[in-house]
Amino acid sequence: MLKEATAEQLHRWMEDGKAVLIDVREPDEYAREHIIGSRLVPLSGFDRADFTQDKDKIAVFHCASGNRTQGAAQDLLATGFAEVFHLDGGIAGWKKAGYPVHFNPKQPISIMRQVQITAGSMVVLGVVLAALVSPWFVLLSGFVGAGLVFSGASGTCMMANMLGLLPYNRRALTPPPAGATGATANA
Repeated sequence: MLKEATAEQLHRWMEDGKAVLIDVREPDEYAREHIIGSRLVPLSGFDRADFTQDKDKIAVFHCASGNRTQGAAQDLLATGFAEVFHLDGGIAGWKKAGYPVHFNPKQPISIMRQVQITAGSMVVLGVVLAALVSPWFVLLSGFVGAGLVFSGASGTCMMANMLGLLPYNRRALTPPPAGATGATANA
């Protein structure tokens, strides 16, 4: 288990230059919203060897809510920092404490949220069409369910890949450069 750091502790550590904040979410999530001063190192491409700098500082890892960070605790603890924490509540906890984030409303919502919305809509559509038009439309819901099972078992998601090809998602796959414009907002 990782030790927890509150948003208040992290804020003090960052102001004092004692901590490095590492965001383990995916690039599309980071591009839309991130804690100012955080460094993006997605869990999907995580390598313990990436952390050669700042070993003398406190490392605080965070995701959206804290679940992904806790799930990757063994890898995070093996990064070699003197002290390793996770941000209690993730970016949501940071915002709840009233600290600002960089928010870019021009970036789309994360691919995985788009998958959830699309898959859920297709299941509901299949059920409604099966009830109102033809029972054969239940196959649409079954197809989506099978796709989700395959995605979970294989670690690949065809729907996410297809959604990633949409023009508005292509620009979100690379985080904005430092100093990019966007709104800074409080929760």
